[in-house]
This record gives sequence, structure tokens and C-alpha cells, in this order.
Amino acid sequence: MEVICQKCQGKIKIPDDKLPEGKSATVKCPHCQERITVSRPAPKAELTEASFDDLFAPSEEEGGDGYDAAEKPFDFIEEEGKSALLCESDATVREKLRPTLDILEYHVTEVPNSRDALKKMRYHIYDLVLINEYFDTRDPDANAVMIYLERLGMEIRRNMFVTLLTTRFRTMDHMTAFQKSVNMIFNLRNIDDFDKILQRGLADYGLFFKVFKESLTALRG
Repeated sequence: MEVICQKCQGKIKIPDDKLPEGKSATVKCPHCQERITVSRPAPKAELTEASFDDLFAPSEEEGGDGYDAAEKPFDFIEEEGKSALLCESDATVREKLRPTLDILEYHVTEVPNSRDALKKMRYHIYDLVLINEYFDTRDPDANAVMIYLERLGMEIRRNMFVTLLTTRFRTMDHMTAFQKSVNMIFNLRNIDDFDKILQRGLADYGLFFKVFKESLTALRG
């Protein structure tokens, strides 16, 4: 396994047999002594088109013969209110994130699994999505919610601020955010500063799209 230090860009080779599958470890960069968290993914579970679509299909308990209005696929959200979807399995992490979202006046929906998250996003466009890269999966590259977000049309996706919760990447790593098709990377080791970091990210996002929309209006004449 080859790892690149985010600080000095030095390359480190780690034998695969030194790190068990699905586990992580912290090592020091031999060049700059920066501490690096290294993860070896578990064997990749292939997420086929069929299995991805199955996540949208109603379960046997829900029934699949049509839409049932009594099912309430998303919580009631007041008109003009801001909404947030929280995809995080760790209750301790959720408890630390929730106060900031409440202060920022987001109506927060917490989901237990990918099926529930996809079902809710099918009926509602959330202003803010917070998702752990390992949410309901052992392989971050097979994260069903992330795949769904990547496939969204830009006219919908640009109205959502997606934050990837991780322990592998640096907070505010813009290149990784671009690679992962999210708006912001947030390392959970910085959770005590979540309020400041989220507000900074939202402010930058708002400024960018303010300029974008003004330029778009000018082009349309």
C-alpha cells in the first residue's frame, strides 16, 4: 500500500500484511514527522445497478403496489425552513453535531440506514447533507448515499451543501472534496470546532454561488 503525506506530499510504502483489512492505524511520516491515519479497506462489495435500485424499492412491510400518503416519507418542514439530513451511525458523533445544526435553525432528519436516507431524498431536497463515508457500508467507495448524490443533476445538486464526515482526510481539503464530489471535507477529529468550520464552509459556498448566479443572470441579459 502506498500512502501520500498530506503535509509534505512524501510517499510511504506500507506492506499490506502489516494492516488488517477494514482496520486503520496511525503512522509518522519519515520525512516531516506528520501523523497519518492509514486505512486498509475491507474487500470491496460490488454495488451493481440492480442492488442500488433495490435500495429504493419498498420493503415487504411497506408494500410495493403504489404510493401511500400515510407513509410520511419525510418529516414536516415549515415553508422557508432549512433542512438537514444526518447520515451518521455513531450516536456520540450525532450528539456533538446536533447543537450546531439546531443553532443554525436546521430541521434535522436522522436516518438509520441508506435505504431510509435514499427514500427521504426521493421526496425532499435537503439544504445540508452530512454523511459519514462509512455510513451503512464497510467500503466508502460503495456508499449508496454518496453514489446517489454523485448522480444527481446539477440543477438539483448545486442547491445542496454536502459535507463528508471522515477520519481519513483533512478538514477543508478542497482537492479531496472535488474528487469525492462533495462541498466540504470534515475530519471528525476536529469535532469540537464543528460550528466554526461548518459556518465557514457555508459562507464560502454562499459567496461562490452568489457570484455564480450574478454572472449567470448577466449572461442571460
